[in-house]
Amino acid sequence: MHEKETMSRTGRYRWIFLDADGTLFDYSAAESGALAATLAEEGVFARSEHIDAYRAVNAALWRRFERGEVSQATLRTLRFSQFSERFGLELDAVAFGSRYLGHLAQCAELIDGAESVVRFLHGRAGLLLLTNGISEVQRSRLALSPLHGLLDHVVISGEVGAAKPDPRMFDVAFECAGNPTRSSVLMVGDSLSSDIRGGALYGIDTCWFNPMREPNSMELVPTFEIQSLRELAAIGVMTRADDDPEQVFDPDCV
Repeated sequence: MHEKETMSRTGRYRWIFLDADGTLFDYSAAESGALAATLAEEGVFARSEHIDAYRAVNAALWRRFERGEVSQATLRTLRFSQFSERFGLELDAVAFGSRYLGHLAQCAELIDGAESVVRFLHGRAGLLLLTNGISEVQRSRLALSPLHGLLDHVVISGEVGAAKPDPRMFDVAFECAGNPTRSSVLMVGDSLSSDIRGGALYGIDTCWFNPMREPNSMELVPTFEIQSLRELAAIGVMTRADDDPEQVFDPDCV
């Protein structure tokens, strides 16, 4: 775990805001599985180049969505229009996109360590899922996952009408959490552009989940950087029950 050399805060948090895809949920597996299943319904066998091309198109559009350049409704179909053009496929982007979301909503595979860490944190700190995503997909996946019932609140961009790093997402999250002091909140996520930038702009501490040890390509310095979700156990969390500043996680428990 890496952290800023100089910290003015104790590192103990009352609330932890957790990103979903790429942080708790294995979105890479979900994305490829849902695309393969939907292509199969079209009589197309999904090859690696299909998966790679779709991921590139989808990621680029989500970044545009984060910047407010396209709506979520546009994103849902445009990604498949661009994908089908890339391979010369005659796909109905609207129908294909709808069936893709149906498959994606059934994919609830978690990243290694996600369940154990969330179970450990549950009750020790407030837990809020703060995700850029489509409401029906995210709520379905959460309901199917072992994390169901372990999170205090869920805030989804598709329901807010804005996406991280937009401060409106954090406004809603803070309202759900009872408007805690900003120094008592930690944002955990894998995206520098949405999770870390959003948290930093809002004035809260951030934890960059970077399992592949990617270089930091942005002028952002997260409070913490971790390669495994289990490393969250090394970050002290103040309990809501007794406000004991000595209450910290035992890494051996996860």
